[in-house]
Amino acid sequence: MILIIDDDSAVRSSLSFMLKRAGYEVEAVSGPREAMEVIRSVAPSLMLMDMNFTLSTSGEEGLTLLKQAKLFRPHTPVILMTAWGSIQLAVQGMQAGAFDFITKPWNNAALLQRIETALELSAPQKETAQEQNDSLQRSHIIGKSKGLMEVLHTVARIARTNASVLITGESGTGKELIAEAIHLNSQRAKQPFVKVNLGGISQSLFESEMFGHKKGAFTDAHADRTGRFEMANRGTIFLDEIGDLDPSCQVKLLRVLQDQTFEVLGDSRPRKTDIRVVSATNADLPAMVAERSFREDLFYRINLITVKLPALRERREDIPLLARHFADTQARINGLPRTEFSADALQFLSRLPFPGNIRELKNLVERTMLVSGKELLDASDFDAQYLRQSDAKSSHQTPLAGMTLDEIERKTILQALERYQGNLSQVALSLGISRAALYRRLEKYEIGNAE
Repeated sequence: MILIIDDDSAVRSSLSFMLKRAGYEVEAVSGPREAMEVIRSVAPSLMLMDMNFTLSTSGEEGLTLLKQAKLFRPHTPVILMTAWGSIQLAVQGMQAGAFDFITKPWNNAALLQRIETALELSAPQKETAQEQNDSLQRSHIIGKSKGLMEVLHTVARIARTNASVLITGESGTGKELIAEAIHLNSQRAKQPFVKVNLGGISQSLFESEMFGHKKGAFTDAHADRTGRFEMANRGTIFLDEIGDLDPSCQVKLLRVLQDQTFEVLGDSRPRKTDIRVVSATNADLPAMVAERSFREDLFYRINLITVKLPALRERREDIPLLARHFADTQARINGLPRTEFSADALQFLSRLPFPGNIRELKNLVERTMLVSGKELLDASDFDAQYLRQSDAKSSHQTPLAGMTLDEIERKTILQALERYQGNLSQVALSLGISRAALYRRLEKYEIGNAE
């Protein structure tokens, strides 16, 4: 049973009619007192709760009701309803335990999707984690470590829903592959999967890139352009590097994700889009929210489910599998003989810190294969490439054998600083990590700022 709590009789009637037509059992009440009577006597499958009642326009009554409801029914998902101008109330409700929020007037199709998602995610698991992982289409995800298996279990559980997903993790951990796996195992698998690197879109081009434009909409609009949201209709849109999105563009994105409608530049007619949103970032979004550089309401909209990817150093048992996969792929692409790894080569690779994670491992394996030209690679082959510098002789003066992981990582950073003459942006790029991550390592190893 779905419990509707709203003091507006028109809203109760409209929601009840829509939900009954969709096959749900419904009960509707007008305020907190009646709602608590129902909640104490029966366990609703889901609650649709208004945030403002006639006795209060501040939302305090709605927040109080939410907290009381969660005390009695902690596992019942609650979807909050509020006006766009009062969206901060919904954010407070999410902090208090609500599952999701919608703004009035709502989109019926979007609301039904969110209800379905909430019910699916709150339902008891019918399959074991192993059964879910066995049936999962992995795409190019390689590994069997415990950390990766936990990620894939989450992917299998959420893929069939329409829940918005935020994938977090360091650069190079494979966030895009996880996003693809979510799409491939979803009900939208036969529809488009559209990737957008938000970090590469300037503020001035954001609306044109994301929503499209009509010919003549602005000076350089020489032809119509289809935006990414229209391309992704009925499929999945992958918003990569969402932490880099300019603050002025965040509210525009929030409106589209909230209402699933947008306007093409030069055409004021609203267009609907039916999309599943998967986002990714290597940034600390909660910290950015605290600093007010990332909107809190957008943060809650995109991370209904959060998937955190482990760094490669946290899944070292997967390094040999990944190395062999990259070697086989490189051999196939370039028509080379199959490359093998000696035991000491695999042991050497498994000890490296890999601040750039899987991407750095891939580059190291491919570079070593091409430079060495050997069909059997040993530790010295990888050592030479890992420590390469402009002066080849000096790169071998301090071998890695016997060094600790911290010593290896510190040495790698110092060499990159020398190679790029202290340019921290270039150093971070070469290591496959963010500037923030580089700063943390400089502090950890007491390396002076070289800029």
